[in-house]
Amino acid sequence: MTREDGFSLVEFLLAALITVIIVAGAFELAGPAQQMFQSQPEAADMQQRMRVAVDTLRRDLVMAGAGTYAGTVFGALNNRVASVMPYRAFGDSPDQTRGVFHRTDTISFLYVPSTPSQTQIATALAPGALDPDIEYPPNCPVATSQQLCGFGVDDRVLLVDGSGAWDLYSVGQVSADAVRLQHRGPSSNTSYEAGTAVSEIRAGTYSLKTDVSARTFQLMRHDGWATELPVVDEVVSLEFRYFGSASPPQLTGVALDADRGPWTTYGPAPPPLTISRGSWPAGENCTFAVVEGVHVPRLTALDSNNAALVELTPAMLSDGPWCPDSLSANRFDADLLRVRRIGVSLRVQSALASLRGPAGTFFMRGGTARAGERFLPDLLVRFDVTPRNLNLAR
Repeated sequence: MTREDGFSLVEFLLAALITVIIVAGAFELAGPAQQMFQSQPEAADMQQRMRVAVDTLRRDLVMAGAGTYAGTVFGALNNRVASVMPYRAFGDSPDQTRGVFHRTDTISFLYVPSTPSQTQIATALAPGALDPDIEYPPNCPVATSQQLCGFGVDDRVLLVDGSGAWDLYSVGQVSADAVRLQHRGPSSNTSYEAGTAVSEIRAGTYSLKTDVSARTFQLMRHDGWATELPVVDEVVSLEFRYFGSASPPQLTGVALDADRGPWTTYGPAPPPLTISRGSWPAGENCTFAVVEGVHVPRLTALDSNNAALVELTPAMLSDGPWCPDSLSANRFDADLLRVRRIGVSLRVQSALASLRGPAGTFFMRGGTARAGERFLPDLLVRFDVTPRNLNLAR
């Protein structure tokens, strides 16, 4: 009697058991590998988004306050106007026209770029007028049919006077002897005197867009005119803090009727004692009052321990006194002229809900991950920006 070769039942079961063990081990190794394949690129993307956000914010904020350096009006912008504002300061419906003067997740900025387009108006400009007669100092390029003193179509233009009144325009039309401006938002209620500074300007607003239903969390940038675009996605938290000079502005000793300043350590100079501007009594403005015939700071000292900088609270930045006065459509709190440093806090999350755990310490917006080994925590960065033009020697 012969016997056919083959496997016994015991051998078959043993082989099957070995196969199951090997396959299970392979899956056990494949799971972490798959998780790593998914999480590592996302971690790199989070770091890149954070890097772009930080670099973009720093680039604009460090320039805040850069003023005119050619033409007939010199100096950093905060000698006249707030260069950073904690709200939406531009567009068709700016916050200040609606009585909103502080948002923790919003900042607007102003600075004069490197440009020859710096001059002043030759004759007074009535409220709402859009056809300024500008002077032509030596720094202006030769006029052409396309530009006047360097101003070309679509350039942003800032008018700001010695009282702190300001308006933002865009160049609509230009010729070799005239420029026509455009204005957004409510019409200007300011009458600008001859000698008001005119320059090309960079303006913008950064803010946080949060739309939970659409799962949209973005750092946004408004161009200071009409366009708002996302800078970085998956930004779930944005906060700005402000630190400013504890000392109030002081007069420098330069006669207030002199042609050149600086007349104050910061902020707009008060008018001579016999002259009234806006709704202020004679000799006064948003930064200086008159006591017994002498100019004294209207702003108070914020620290009795001689600290260089103190944190400016939301209440300080939204309670006045108002520059140029309380009636101006573009009024701003005089304490904004103190700002010397800006603290920024950014939080970026994973775009994949499968890598985010329950909302809490590690995740501002919860996801679907339940196992700790699958967590990719939010990335939080805090940094300070010191605008160099707001920290010039004084």
